Amino acid sequence: MRGIILMAIAMLGVPLVDGIAKYLSADYSPLFIGWARYAVACLIVIPLAYRYHGMRMFPDEQRFAHLVRTAFLVTAMTLYFLAIARIPISLAVSAYFVGPVVAVALSVLFLKETFTWWKLLSLVLGFVGSIVVLQPSGDIEIGLIMAFGAGLFFALYLIATRQTSQNSDPIKTLAFQCVIGTVLLSPQAAFTFEVPQLNVLWLFAGLGIISAIGHLMTILAFRLADASTLSPLVYLELVGSAAIGFMIFSEIPTLSTIGGAALIIISGLVLLRKPASDNKGGT
Repeated sequence: MRGIILMAIAMLGVPLVDGIAKYLSADYSPLFIGWARYAVACLIVIPLAYRYHGMRMFPDEQRFAHLVRTAFLVTAMTLYFLAIARIPISLAVSAYFVGPVVAVALSVLFLKETFTWWKLLSLVLGFVGSIVVLQPSGDIEIGLIMAFGAGLFFALYLIATRQTSQNSDPIKTLAFQCVIGTVLLSPQAAFTFEVPQLNVLWLFAGLGIISAIGHLMTILAFRLADASTLSPLVYLELVGSAAIGFMIFSEIPTLSTIGGAALIIISGLVLLRKPASDNKGGT
């Protein structure tokens, strides 16, 4: 129960970060906002990592794999922040959530995981949901393309995470992610830098603080409960995003966004089904 509560709070906290980023994007570049999120998170995570691991606060193995993993995540976040500056949050997050579905196909191709009929059904539902959200018959908004791109890079991040998480301490992984992410985002921040006004400094601080706390709560949640129990709670982010968009930005999701999001959610929930026939000889 403690794991479920931690995971639920973490997933409902993500839309707060999205809402703050969207609000700040009216006056500041999303590229600079993305860097600020990682830079502030470093101020929280690095002291925590030092307390537990001292100077050996970064992973000792597979550092190139960790670097690639972080690059995928940074790219996904940057594209997503650019997207929500242009389109409603609920629409962006619906497109972004195609990532876990794409990760299923990539895991079969690159990790040689067992392919089942349930995974095929998940891919079909996720694809149809994406088409419903995208509405290719009309004019395609560049922000929507960015959101889908963010989802694709998030899928690559998930695959890289599966390869690096087996032997790495989660605190070390998070510390490496924050520091390297800040470094990778520094060039784009330098070209888009603006001195934040005093009245929004707390919002920039909130970006990193909520992100860092959310990551730590997620790590603790997975230590207290099974992945199969916690995975459905990821979709609370969709609910939270719709609520933030409506309450703060007066965004009302369209029927196509709601329908597409529902199909994408179902496609993810399908993967939780583990019939006995699928478990035999599976990975």
